[in-house]
Amino acid sequence: METPLKPTAASCPAKVLVAGGYLVLDRGYNALVFSLDARIHTVVEPVQVKAGVDISGIVVRSPQFHDAIWEYGYRSQAEDAGISVTQLSVGHEQSISASKNPFIETALTYALTYIWTLLPNQRIASSSIRILADQAYYSNPGEPRPLNNSTEPSHFLDFNVSLKDAHKTGLGSSAALVTSFTAALLGFYLPSEKWDITTPNGLRVLHNLAQASHSHAQGKVGSGFDIASAVYGSCLYTRFSPSVLSALPAPGTRSFARALQHLVDGDAWDTHIQKAAVKMPAALRLVMCDVDCGSQTPGMVRKVLAWREDNRSEADRIWADLHAGNQALAAELARLAAEPACAPAQYHVLKTLIDENRKLIRLMGEASGVPIEPPQQTKLLDYCSTLDGVVGGVVPGAGGYDAIVLLVEDKEEVVARIKESLKSYKVEDEGDGIKIGKVGVIGIREEMEGARIEDLALYAGW
Repeated sequence: METPLKPTAASCPAKVLVAGGYLVLDRGYNALVFSLDARIHTVVEPVQVKAGVDISGIVVRSPQFHDAIWEYGYRSQAEDAGISVTQLSVGHEQSISASKNPFIETALTYALTYIWTLLPNQRIASSSIRILADQAYYSNPGEPRPLNNSTEPSHFLDFNVSLKDAHKTGLGSSAALVTSFTAALLGFYLPSEKWDITTPNGLRVLHNLAQASHSHAQGKVGSGFDIASAVYGSCLYTRFSPSVLSALPAPGTRSFARALQHLVDGDAWDTHIQKAAVKMPAALRLVMCDVDCGSQTPGMVRKVLAWREDNRSEADRIWADLHAGNQALAAELARLAAEPACAPAQYHVLKTLIDENRKLIRLMGEASGVPIEPPQQTKLLDYCSTLDGVVGGVVPGAGGYDAIVLLVEDKEEVVARIKESLKSYKVEDEGDGIKIGKVGVIGIREEMEGARIEDLALYAGW
């Protein structure tokens, strides 16, 4: 007799790539990634059906947005091709109007196929899935939803817009979504002896499966650092070889299921994730700032990699110096974290390392013709670095005009000072027609933990 399925919830954090942008694409280098305390949550529940009614469908909802609902049918395929997932239109207005979501559909296909390989003689039951996101993922303000019989509002906000009208803040929502979605499905359908998120093997399986599905959904580009952070939390990350995924058959083709299981459970992955190498001193914290800017430069990664290919010796010198600086930054943070107490005078080495790394980033930007730290962001970072309690800051990830991250003393008055100082901050046109508008502090900070199972009480009212 099959064990009754119980509601299961999982969450995964946002991320910020503090050091190692561009370098992380090459296995010869690594990246310093901090997870952030904004999470995406997925709740999976059994579907209550009448006796004698047999349905095979999964309904996915994102109830913080208007009409965000996707209905899927699924079935096993011959020749070990796994589970095929098809989006349905069954007459509901929401289903007809909803656009396809490749991250949800691909994560569902990969997770159900993997589950099917572990439970080959067991029918995969229908389920209902809810996805909920913390406020910081979106710049839309959101409204609190009161809970029944409680004066306290829900942890989650009603954004009161359609998903296409929601404005993301660039915290890695697709990686956190795919990972929490995958974790919740594994926890819901698999018994604990086959998958347990609290074990090293459970995290390894989650990482491998989420990497495979996320990579496929976004066209097999990217280094995978965002998935690694979603699973393991803050870490030093070295990417896997692209060949790890290139040999995997496409979903729905012959032997996809067997190949996926071997990939997820096997030892082909050569990624290197060092959690112990990343620490945050107790007296410091990260502050993220969202930059409202009128333009973005497309194809930044492609242009930098093309420049590196054409100027290998110059590029390799810059990358080697940046890599050394990134390693030194992580080591200095870990050293300070081991100290019983830190005074501002002890942050001099951190300041110097951040400044030197920024010089190298600007050098790489100038040489490649890519605005990794454009002049507008240079002025903003220089300004913030003069504020009391600010150690330094960088343009995270691939750079550009969208955001900055600051390393600051962990004091309320320091964060309040940053917020107040940025209210009136303006940067003049640098001659490229791009002006920085409003700069706002996002209400998040670093955290060390990655994926976890959540208490269902958190989702009351949703």
